[in-house]
Amino acid sequence: MATSLGLLDRTPPPFFRQGTSALTKLSMFSALAILLMVADVRFKITEPLRAVIATVLLPIERALSVPVQAWDSGREYMTGLQQALESEAEASRKLAALAERASRVEQLTMENNRLRSLLELRPALVVRSQAAEILYEAADPYSRKVIIDRGQRQGIVAGSPVINETGVLGQVTRVYPLSSEVTLLTDKDAAIPVLNSRTQARSAAFGGVGGIGQGLELRFMAGNADVQVGDVLTTSGVDGVYPPGLAVATVTSVERVADSGFARIGLKPVASADAVRHVLVLEPMREQMPPRPGDAPADAPADAPAAASAAKRKGGR
Repeated sequence: MATSLGLLDRTPPPFFRQGTSALTKLSMFSALAILLMVADVRFKITEPLRAVIATVLLPIERALSVPVQAWDSGREYMTGLQQALESEAEASRKLAALAERASRVEQLTMENNRLRSLLELRPALVVRSQAAEILYEAADPYSRKVIIDRGQRQGIVAGSPVINETGVLGQVTRVYPLSSEVTLLTDKDAAIPVLNSRTQARSAAFGGVGGIGQGLELRFMAGNADVQVGDVLTTSGVDGVYPPGLAVATVTSVERVADSGFARIGLKPVASADAVRHVLVLEPMREQMPPRPGDAPADAPADAPAAASAAKRKGGR
């Protein structure tokens, strides 16, 4: 019995064994991690190891990224192909519409020429133009004027209309030998005769509305005038300066005041000089029009009317 008791294992079971506490292990490994981070930052001790690991893993990363890149490339290709097909279809529709419009314009032009010949009217005036570049904006902060690089030597005359691809920008108001000053439509002193494309009613648009050169307005319009928001205004061509049919502005607001005989009509110009660099300078229409009946020729003597009256009296006697 004593022998058997001496053979018993008297060591404590694993559950009751005492070792390093968890808090001690956490503190030790935290301190080791901080030490390694500081050493890596200061002495770059792990940089060679990191370079070796990156070199070894680079082929694996590339091999794993091949399917992802192939998927992205395929998706971009399909998206681009769909967009290209849609753009082609849209371009085809626009081309067909432009072709139809060009055909109608050509037919209308031929019909117009035949009608003018039949009625013995003067042929339509051909507007001559030349390209110009905006150099800078005028220094006057209370006006909207720009300077272009064409002047007297290039044949620019005062009063020439200035346009871009969207519509009328303004008018040449001062000409120098190599440059010219253009007053924009939004200037406070600018005015232009316009025609409502919907009602064919003529009126005049004035600038300087809503601050320094921010908009236009129709003045002296009756309170019951047929003007609606969205109406497109073009040049009327009756002033002898602007060719007819050039886009000028669109109606943005119509205020009909009960106690006033006139309506307040706000306009937004279709062309803006803020993002324009190249323009076209047109020849004024008066350069091609015949002289007015009341205007005497430039080379006629000053006493031409008196001489004509004397000749008439002499013939009567």
